[in-house]
Amino acid sequence: MSHIAILGAGITGVTTAYALISRGYQVTVFDKHRYPAMETSYANGGQLSACNAEVWNNTSTVFKGLKWMMRRDAPLLMNPKPSWHKYSWMAEFVRHIPNYKKNTIETARMAIAAREHLFRIAETESIDFDLEKRGILHVYHNAEEYEVAKRVNALLTQAGLERHAVTAEEIKSIEPALTGDYYAGFYTPSDSTGDIHKFTRGLARACENKGVKFCMDATVSTVHADDQGVRIDWHDANTPAGILNEKHSLNVDGVVVCAGVASRKIAHSLGDRVNIYPVKGYSITVKIPDEENWPKAPYVSLLDESAKIVTSRLGDTRLRVAGTAEYNGENRDIRADRIEPLVRWTRTHFDINTDEVIPWSGLRPMMPDMMPVVKAGRRPGVFYNTGHGHLGWTLSAITAEMIAEKIAATHAPVI
Repeated sequence: MSHIAILGAGITGVTTAYALISRGYQVTVFDKHRYPAMETSYANGGQLSACNAEVWNNTSTVFKGLKWMMRRDAPLLMNPKPSWHKYSWMAEFVRHIPNYKKNTIETARMAIAAREHLFRIAETESIDFDLEKRGILHVYHNAEEYEVAKRVNALLTQAGLERHAVTAEEIKSIEPALTGDYYAGFYTPSDSTGDIHKFTRGLARACENKGVKFCMDATVSTVHADDQGVRIDWHDANTPAGILNEKHSLNVDGVVVCAGVASRKIAHSLGDRVNIYPVKGYSITVKIPDEENWPKAPYVSLLDESAKIVTSRLGDTRLRVAGTAEYNGENRDIRADRIEPLVRWTRTHFDINTDEVIPWSGLRPMMPDMMPVVKAGRRPGVFYNTGHGHLGWTLSAITAEMIAEKIAATHAPVI
């Protein structure tokens, strides 16, 4: 039986583990945290959104970014401090503008396919993750925004997505909790939302029951690959400073790098270029205290185009509000001036209590072309499933299947 190691126990790593164990592979997952889904898969926006498949590589995004550079509460913020990786990544981002239409259509198609796999997994393994199949509603505040949205909508419908225009009156009928004023919108009834953390943890338990080994609290120091196989070297991530930390090694037939923003460094050590940049996003989880307040928060998922903010209802008692993109290296600080716009937006659009708000930030592993990296590496036995950017939750179930098929082409599950 071929033995495959996976680096990373976020949504991408765990769905990959499930796809491989289901095909008969022996699987070991490594992660530096004690539990799965403790970084970017912890508290994201919650949307399973084919309707948000538009890649960011267009001239309007570049101009907006330049305009917003001096605003600390801007939807897109860049730390101007010099960094070769950041500025070279942005130059490559601009070079992919000609691929905007092609990549948007391809991403939407992957997202549509992904939902079938994810729903099947959840049903098969009885995973409760606060799934809401009520669609996603995009709202626009003026005619200019809406005209741009029409062009994006044409690409999404070309990919096969069911999505239709709605009036300001229809917006309020689809989601009565909204209190703001809107010009028009688009509604995607087939999209959905759910708690990524609950899903990933539930799927990890299902993987363990099927025989996947999780090696947690493990800091991987070296990945060595050659014609004889792959060796993973690691040590205990929680050993106190000053105490000798024993190195452990495991020999496997192959490795899949699903390590989020750490994937770039690992790929470099293996002779591959995976040009991921960490793009920080923020979220708040608003506690909804009692049954009287439940109807005041939206159950239909929303995306406000001008604010670049999304919402997801996670059960009756929680509302997730997320957004912003911050180019600031591997900085994980939760900044009050980035959280405040999320709270203010929530108060503006809903009549709900925001006295109990939990802030969070996470680093999206983003490629310059906004496309996930699902490929074999240069060295035998090395594979990548990473770089999903803001769509890791949406695309995870399909890219796991894609990389499992690539692995099967060279590594049969049974000897």
